[in-house]
Amino acid sequence: MNIHSYKMGVIGNCSYLAYVDMSANIKWMCLPRFDSSFLFGSLLDSKKGGDFFVTPQGEFTSTQYYINNTNVLCTEFRCASGKFRVMDCAPRFDQYERTFRPLMLVRKIELLEGNPVINVSCQPMGDYGNMKPERVHASNHIRFLNFDMQVRLTTDIPLSYITEEQSFVLDQNHYLILTYGEPLEAPLKGTAEDFINKTVRHWQQWIKSTYVPDIYQEQVIRSALVLKLHQYEDTGGIIASGTTSLPEHNGSSRTWDYRYCWFRDSYYTLKAFNEMGHFDELEGYFDYIQNILMRDGDRMQPLYTITGKKDIEEIHIDLEGYLNNQPVRIGNKAYEQIQNDVYGQVLVGLLPLYIDKRLSFAKKKSYGPLVNRLLNWIESTMDEPDAGLWEFRNIKQVHTYTLLFHWAGCKAAGKIGQMMGNHEMVQRALVLEKMASERIENCYDPKREVYTQAMGAEHLDASTLKMITMNYLDPKSERAARHLKALEDLLKTEQGLFYRYVHQDDFGKPEATFLVCAFWYVDALACVGRVDDAIKTLNGILPYANHLGLFSEDVGLDGSQWGNYPQTYSHVGLINCVFRISKKLDIPTFK
Repeated sequence: MNIHSYKMGVIGNCSYLAYVDMSANIKWMCLPRFDSSFLFGSLLDSKKGGDFFVTPQGEFTSTQYYINNTNVLCTEFRCASGKFRVMDCAPRFDQYERTFRPLMLVRKIELLEGNPVINVSCQPMGDYGNMKPERVHASNHIRFLNFDMQVRLTTDIPLSYITEEQSFVLDQNHYLILTYGEPLEAPLKGTAEDFINKTVRHWQQWIKSTYVPDIYQEQVIRSALVLKLHQYEDTGGIIASGTTSLPEHNGSSRTWDYRYCWFRDSYYTLKAFNEMGHFDELEGYFDYIQNILMRDGDRMQPLYTITGKKDIEEIHIDLEGYLNNQPVRIGNKAYEQIQNDVYGQVLVGLLPLYIDKRLSFAKKKSYGPLVNRLLNWIESTMDEPDAGLWEFRNIKQVHTYTLLFHWAGCKAAGKIGQMMGNHEMVQRALVLEKMASERIENCYDPKREVYTQAMGAEHLDASTLKMITMNYLDPKSERAARHLKALEDLLKTEQGLFYRYVHQDDFGKPEATFLVCAFWYVDALACVGRVDDAIKTLNGILPYANHLGLFSEDVGLDGSQWGNYPQTYSHVGLINCVFRISKKLDIPTFK
């Protein structure tokens, strides 16, 4: 059986992301921001997407791997005439007391054996494939014109070989540095080697400062590195994924642009960073969120751009689409939706800034008015139907998951009030917490002994697994066990995967499973004491990663990867459930 998977790795430096396939082709790379037009986009269109590849002539085999504990990617080739590897690096390291993260891609072509014959091509495109730039040759670089900023390829490969895509013998190491904006004005080889070495050391040092349990270390480390890449460091915003329009399953028309900041996804990401002992990400995110909260007096959107802008107009653009899947979307109409779980998620996300003694956060007192405003929003939306976390476009209900985060947000606000010595805030939070709990109980179906998707609804929903992992239900109680059993019976597959739900939605019945739900299930199993089942299920899920250990958003029943990739939600789910299992087993965490 031909199992579909994303045969490509991702690199980045918290300014941009780039996706590299097994032919060392940059399949997707948006500049100057995560949500900009692609410079290379053959992932979505083989003709209009452009290319930047380094590939042997003729038949070859290739393998891909990351330099240990880094986001520096290697694609290694073997062909009839020899062996070489392409090392791809997005420079990131400390310089002049700041983090240097330029809009620069460094590619090293390293000769390993023989004299392989290779081809190199660099053809960037602008305006989502509608603008083909003019090219100007200098002595050692090619300038690509008509972009908003300078785009330049500097190399020691003869330029004619690149522009004419002429094959040549690789008899020594070569270097390519692509810059967007400020060009390279320094020695090529020395700069490339220096930047690669410093970037490797930077990521390895970052991992050294990461708390990881003494189980599933390799998977947690790779997930941590993936999550870090998705925070836009300039503002602190965290995107759900770096791609757009990768379908939830082939022919589904469920093709979404995930290059934006969802409060929901960010909450889970920050929880993972907090578990791993990384707090700069937490503080950066709340700088981002504070600006939104100070500005938006009416209500909060479920998602914003990486700079906190509200308007994320969704349009369809004229590209082939991934495996011809349509439509290709830019922007996301979900910004118009009402999703009331966001208020509780922000409050729960704020909590570590107050209760974790490792954090000496200077702005704690200034967040007091924000906590009160979030409580106001919870109170005013308590009975308001919304689109829910799955962003139904034509369904509105009072979702159990939304009520759960009203409840959790109020508990967090009460703890913050205690830390601030604000008795009035504590009392108000308690009142609202009780109101939320009463409404959650109205979502209980006593006949089936399960909490349903929404008040008055019959459908079941994997999001209610969080009632166990967030301790709304006592994990030791019969009610928790029966709730979990009812969800298992309906939503769990033979492979241990989990559907979000199985009822019809705006686009028909879901065919693929949603991977984070499987990790939530593992988390819930560990919570209720079924630790052996949790480990067995987790071991069954791990093979759904690709060759580099990267997880997609969705998984088909045949094990195929679908949806946007890599998905922060999925990697967060893995980290959080591993930490849960390690605590249940009383396994030490390396710090």
